[in-house]
Amino acid sequence: MQQLRGTGVALVTPFNKDLSVDYDGLTAVVEHCISGGVDYIVMLGTTAENVTLTSEEKQKVVSHIKNVVNKRKPLVLGVGGNNTQLIVDELKNLDTTDITAILSVSPAYNKPTQNGIYAHFASIAQASPLPVILYNVPSRTGSNMSPDTVLRLARDFDNVVGIKEAAGDMVQVLKLLRDRPDGFLVISGDDMLALPLVLAGGDGVISVIGQGVVEPFCGMIKDGLDGAFAKAYEAHFKLMPIIDFIFEEGNPAGIKSVLAVKNKCSDEVRLPLVKASAALEKKIRTYLEAL
Repeated sequence: MQQLRGTGVALVTPFNKDLSVDYDGLTAVVEHCISGGVDYIVMLGTTAENVTLTSEEKQKVVSHIKNVVNKRKPLVLGVGGNNTQLIVDELKNLDTTDITAILSVSPAYNKPTQNGIYAHFASIAQASPLPVILYNVPSRTGSNMSPDTVLRLARDFDNVVGIKEAAGDMVQVLKLLRDRPDGFLVISGDDMLALPLVLAGGDGVISVIGQGVVEPFCGMIKDGLDGAFAKAYEAHFKLMPIIDFIFEEGNPAGIKSVLAVKNKCSDEVRLPLVKASAALEKKIRTYLEAL
């Protein structure tokens, strides 16, 4: 899974003013990412607002991204939810063409125990025709996947190949890095902690801001992986404000505002999300002009 080291981006789903999917905007964002140096692309992650997409829209979005990427970069597909059986059924019928791995978020709202989380992902691992990257994001799911649970899954299932870790807890990250099996990827799911994770021995990031300021962010991660610590932190400090801005009023409203300022797609989001405020858009625009 070395092709999934470095910078992956969790793509947004651009919308037109009438909130239909904007496929031209999607093309523009994908090309922006590829030309800027991303290492791989994540389709239908939580940043894609996939909970507001119909099944038909999801299929069309994936097909469109595959066609635009045209094998130039590895693709990861988000397949997750809080109904284990539905995910298993989806995986059994999954078209794996041009997909390198799946990314599966820990169940939201249900708040399972650690044994429940283990059993959930065990079912997914057994059903998946592709390698599985776990995704831990307690701020959204309401429950934390402990390092012990992650490592248990990594040891019990050969196709559980990594974790996108977004608990915002470097102690938890260090426990994973210390005890992980050989080849198991530890990937940041937190843009602000991506560089510290990499410098501690991690494998990169699945980023939100990485699709907005592509070259500087990808360059920072590459420098971190290459051991150019001073150069990487210089970039990190410059990027800290925009990382704060894009999450100030929620994701993906912030990153869509960035992409709108850069004329890649509109800033439209679907309810219950709302667009970034004019005040936030002004801060983002001012920052990008200075950058």
